[in-house]
Amino acid sequence: MNDIKQKVSQLAGQIADVQGVELFDVELIGTGKLLIRVTIDKEGGVTLDDCERFSKSLGAVFDVEDPVPGSYTLEVSSPGLDRPLKSLEDYEKNKGKLVRVVTSEKIENQNFFIGRILEIEDNFLKLLVNRREINIPFNKISRARLEIEL
Repeated sequence: MNDIKQKVSQLAGQIADVQGVELFDVELIGTGKLLIRVTIDKEGGVTLDDCERFSKSLGAVFDVEDPVPGSYTLEVSSPGLDRPLKSLEDYEKNKGKLVRVVTSEKIENQNFFIGRILEIEDNFLKLLVNRREINIPFNKISRARLEIEL
């Protein structure tokens, strides 16, 4: 499965470069008929037309390269307003924004935080939570995503 994901990521990355979008994530879900979920992003947000164009291009490349044995469903989408944060670059890009962070171990007697990203330094995420600064080691973060602010 890792070989397939690597090949799909490589092909999707090439399409992303040509179309001026960022390859945000590639997921392979299931066995038998595989669901290939490709998430793209770009400055200012992804439109439905961006997703459709990307899907058609990637589908055409899949027809030629045949990276997936058997049948599959290809899904192309944007990460959404409450996008997950997966890399240091994601945290940097979203400095100042409100995030929800779940940790694998308790920090200051809790493992769930909602706060603003203040800084990213020395393998720590510095959050402002209820007017307090909290340093969370990146290796203790289980999940993190943006919070939708209204």
